[in-house]
Amino acid sequence: MGKYTFKGKAAVSVAAIAALTLTGCASVGGGGDQGGGESSAAGQEGGVVTVAETNAFSGANPSYTKTNLDINNKIAQMTREGFYTVDTEQKIQPNEGFGTYKKISDDPLTVEYELKDPQWSDGNKIDKADLLLEWSMLSGYANDSSEDGKTGKDYFSIAGSTDILGTTEMPTFSEDGKKMTLTWGKPNADWEIGFGGVTEPAHVVAKKAGMTEDELLKVLENQKKGDPKKPQKQPELEKIGKAWDTAFNFTSMPDDKDLLVSSGPFKIENIVENNSVTVKKNENYTGDMPGKLDEITVRTISDPTAQIQALRNGEVDIMQPGNVNKDTLDQVQQIENVNVQKGDQLAYDHLDLNFGSDVFKDQKVREAFLKTIPRQQIVDQLIKPVKDDASVLNSQMYVSSQKDEYGKAVEKNEAKSMYGEVDIEGAKELLGGKTPTVRILYNNQNPQRVDTFQLIKESAEKAGFKVSDMGDPNWSEKLADGDYDASLFGWVSPGVGTEMLSQIFKTGGGGNYTKYSNKDVDKLVDEARTNLDENSRVDQIVDIDKHTFEDGYGLPLFQSVGYVATSDKIAGVDTYQPNQTGVFWNVSEWSRK
Repeated sequence: MGKYTFKGKAAVSVAAIAALTLTGCASVGGGGDQGGGESSAAGQEGGVVTVAETNAFSGANPSYTKTNLDINNKIAQMTREGFYTVDTEQKIQPNEGFGTYKKISDDPLTVEYELKDPQWSDGNKIDKADLLLEWSMLSGYANDSSEDGKTGKDYFSIAGSTDILGTTEMPTFSEDGKKMTLTWGKPNADWEIGFGGVTEPAHVVAKKAGMTEDELLKVLENQKKGDPKKPQKQPELEKIGKAWDTAFNFTSMPDDKDLLVSSGPFKIENIVENNSVTVKKNENYTGDMPGKLDEITVRTISDPTAQIQALRNGEVDIMQPGNVNKDTLDQVQQIENVNVQKGDQLAYDHLDLNFGSDVFKDQKVREAFLKTIPRQQIVDQLIKPVKDDASVLNSQMYVSSQKDEYGKAVEKNEAKSMYGEVDIEGAKELLGGKTPTVRILYNNQNPQRVDTFQLIKESAEKAGFKVSDMGDPNWSEKLADGDYDASLFGWVSPGVGTEMLSQIFKTGGGGNYTKYSNKDVDKLVDEARTNLDENSRVDQIVDIDKHTFEDGYGLPLFQSVGYVATSDKIAGVDTYQPNQTGVFWNVSEWSRK
């Protein structure tokens, strides 16, 4: 790999963890209606484009646990670059404008990465310190936290897991620091996406940690390998980890403009809290995919009807709402001079039960609650009006459009027989007269989530549950705190890899907000992620799926439907991208006609 360049539409890489991202929208498969009219007609250099998005920007580090939100990832899509990109067919494409990578050995697995000559927007070169900081974060090399978290420490709070690079040895570098070689202790199915590039600038992290970049580099080079059985304090490394975790968590313009440096074709110019983020062309960009536009403003408009009105009035040029219903879709299709693309998102909505809450420590109570979830009613009322053939999702691992894998999962996991229909009497029998209170966390600014919550509440209360409304516009920040009994939200996938297994379902995973833990699942996750045989890996993932239903993990609801509406004055927005980057996947190709 790394010996050829993607010929076709450019796709800017986020260069972040290949993890699933939280979505507050009604928003893993792809494809669908790839309409788009004549939007790809030749455009001009320069100009401004405005995009409507559902969620508000909450931080410039989407790889951090508490800011792992879809909108943050989309802003990073414009301001970060790395060794590879993901196209609309979910194929990995090397990005030689940033650098190259190639596997030089299978046994042991060894990969060589070489930077071309990328730099940050302030002129600081992307170099050894940046690469080593990224590797330290992704590998968890120094982590020595115990399984219960009572001893030791994990130095970086990442939204994904360290499973891809966790067995790599300390990297070796060429004398000029531009070439890095990684050697794995065992095979890994996701090696190609294990090291995407650079998430956050080392020189800025160093500044926030109270040291120079050279001092940061020395700390990283001398870090000690973590051993949970013999935890040891590494205070300087702890400062670096804390800076990486917290420095980029801002919702308005930071006082320190160094926090806004970019490696992508655009850089953040302005942030209006809960309102908009504006990026401008990065004049110091050195890669192969420079932006054509002068400026892009991403406006936060949570109401899809308001998004449509803004598009109709010419206040925005592009919209991709989180809530897709027949009324809004009909409205947008009636607007003149607008192109609409539709498709299945690489995303799904789900209800998760918190194993850390008192009410759901009892498996019978978990099963009882899940028996009350009116999944068919939710699909019939909220999804079928938009997609006639929409169906209840019966897998935690695969979505309906992944037909072969999804079919295997459904055949084995028995989700249909366990929770295919609402069973109020069965739930009452399991409760045995108990009337537990279930607090549900969700985004109450999202109409579709509000409707889903109400349908669940009405059904569950028929069985004796008392359902408490914990709807909150800041729901994503509260997920990791665990002060709720169930959560209702969506995951959106990067489209490649098996990171979700470790991220969500493995004990201690970065997105395992529900404290779910099953030793058999942990073993299967580790086996699947090192299995190079795709067929047997699917079998292992299907086994994990079965365990989640048997354990009462929660219930998947439906695969999300998406659409993008674009003014015909915009060129370059002509292929539907179902993954977490959405319409921003080829942002460097956008232009005004």
